[in-house]
Amino acid sequence: MVSTGDTAPDISATIANGEVEDFELSDHLGDGPVVLAFFPGAFTPPCSNEMVALQEHLGDFHDAGATVLGLSADSAFSLNSFRDEHGLEFDLVSDMGRSAIQDYDLEIDIEDLGLLGVANRAVFVVDDDGEVAYSWVADDPTNEPDYDELLDAVESA
Repeated sequence: MVSTGDTAPDISATIANGEVEDFELSDHLGDGPVVLAFFPGAFTPPCSNEMVALQEHLGDFHDAGATVLGLSADSAFSLNSFRDEHGLEFDLVSDMGRSAIQDYDLEIDIEDLGLLGVANRAVFVVDDDGEVAYSWVADDPTNEPDYDELLDAVESA
């Protein structure tokens, strides 16, 4: 499991930013902390709640110089619809191949919802040097992170 102090595994995936484009985490390092918010699935209530909460704190994250990215195994097209539905102003990363989910050791099954091989809910703050400055992984994927603690970690990164 990736934890605080580790070098963050690079992520090569697809970004849903209103368009659909290639994404490399390494391209986003060096411009302030990067918040990687892994979530199990778009349009599920806990994931919607978390992404809306991140949106509500987005001004604070931007004031701290951070880039916020949500990341799931959903398609980029689904994630763009999810962004639109919830008015999210940050980008979402589609990891349909699940390489990032596996590299961060977050793969879980939520069988009662039919979600197999998805990301557990987790948040990482990656500093300019690519080091994990903060990590939080849910004991239960319905739990959300402590947003004040996350913002403190961003401000310290």
